[in-house]
Formats: sequence, C-alpha cells, structure tokens
Amino acid sequence: MSLHLIADSGSSKTEWVLLGANKKIRVRTEGLSPYFLNTGQIVKILGEKLIPRLGKIVIDQVHFFGTGCANKENKQIVIDALKTHFGKAKITVNHDLMGAAISLSGNEKGIACILGTGTNSCYYDGKKIKKNNPGLGYVLGDEGSGTHLGKKVLQYFLYDTFDEELMHDFKMTYQTSAAEILNKVYKQPLPNRYLAQFTMFLAQNRGHFMVENILEDNFHDFVYQNLYKYAESWKYPIHFTGSVAFHFKDVLASVMEAHGLILGKVTQSPMKGLEQHYS
Repeated sequence: MSLHLIADSGSSKTEWVLLGANKKIRVRTEGLSPYFLNTGQIVKILGEKLIPRLGKIVIDQVHFFGTGCANKENKQIVIDALKTHFGKAKITVNHDLMGAAISLSGNEKGIACILGTGTNSCYYDGKKIKKNNPGLGYVLGDEGSGTHLGKKVLQYFLYDTFDEELMHDFKMTYQTSAAEILNKVYKQPLPNRYLAQFTMFLAQNRGHFMVENILEDNFHDFVYQNLYKYAESWKYPIHFTGSVAFHFKDVLASVMEAHGLILGKVTQSPMKGLEQHYS
C-alpha cells in the first residue's frame, strides 16, 4: 500500500498525517509559509521537527496544501524543500484554499472559506476553484482572521478604548507596553503570528459587549469584503475551516443569518476531510 504524507500548512502551524502505514502518524510543526520562510529555513524545520518522527519510512506521495503557495515562485520554494527530504516521492504542492475546498465540499459545489491566522475564500465547483477573491494579507486585508482580531484588541488597548474592566484584564494578562507592542509588530519577524495570539483575549472575555462587538464587526467585514463578491454565495452552502471560525462559530452563524447566507460545515482544521479524500 502506498504511503501518503498529507500536510495542511497555515501561517501559524502545519499539520502532517501519514496514511498507509500500520498506524496513522500525526505531527505538528510551525507554519511553513514561503512568504516568511525560504527553502533553507523550511528544510531545517522539517529536519528537526518532522523527519525524526517519520524515521526511515519511505514516502511514496506528498500532498502539501499551504498558505502562500498560490503563485509559482512560492510553490517552488516549498517543492525544493520537500525534495530535499523526500527525493523519491511524488510531490504535489497546492495552496491551502484548495485543500480547504476538497476537505469541506468534496465533489459538491460550494463556497469554501479559511478563517485562521489569515483568511481566504473561493467558489469551488466540485473539482476546481473557479473564483477566488484575492487575499491581501494581514496588512491590507485578512478581515475575519486572527490577525485582524488581534489588531483590533491592540488598537482598543493602545487607544485606551477598552473600559476599565477589560483594560485591567489586558494589562494583567500580557504585562506589556506600547513600546514592546510596536517593536513586535514593526521590527520583529512574523508579526502576523504575534497579532493573532491576542485572539485568545477575546475568547477569555466572551459576553462583554466590547468583545462581542469586535467579533461581530470582524465577521461582517469578512462577509462584505469576501462573500459579497460571489453571486454563488446565495446559491450554495458556505463552509468554513480554521480556528477563528471554529471557536467563534456562534457569532459567525448569527452574522451569516443576518446576511441571509447558508452556513455549511464549520471545522477547526481541513485535515479530517483531506484524510478521507486520500484514504
């Protein structure tokens, strides 16, 4: 039986599953976005975090779905890194949106969305992605994402918008300062991951009107900037995967209903659907 290694890579983490062995092997490494990492850096991460878990197993096929892998140059960065460790395997690299579409819609038509550290969306016809609203990344876009939510949290803190209760909770939780925040955002590597971590503050303070407003505005922004661009949004179910969609599903469902849209599947990760597809 062929051994298939599947990877779902977002901005913050990568999930790996080996299929076809006596038992499934699951590994988690950091995100492998070619926007932030070069081939050598990816090779190093794989060598330290993934390969030791696989041992001497010879992989037949590698199916890698990753953020940042939509364009040819970025895709090649990942292919070259994978070839270094899996030289004998058939390697396919596609962007994470295709992985999400396969996982969520299978062979059916629908809208597939990723709401994690970053965001993306597409209309999928059951075989191919037919329409994709271009993602602008965490600086210009990514409405609906963890980075977008994290920016709002930091804005409310730095602008002194939080009420006394939330301001006290934030200071006690993070023990940080405006100078440190600005340094992390503008001078340190991987600011998107830094921003996204503040989503946890919202999860810990559910029920507070300011927190609920931030969450609702975030999903409304995603609907306006993404789903409204597809005529198919009013014809087919709209599926979501990613930590933000999963953990704030109640708010997402309410916003979708307000816009007259059909909420489909909501999963924390595309991996389960990908496993079923390749099994």
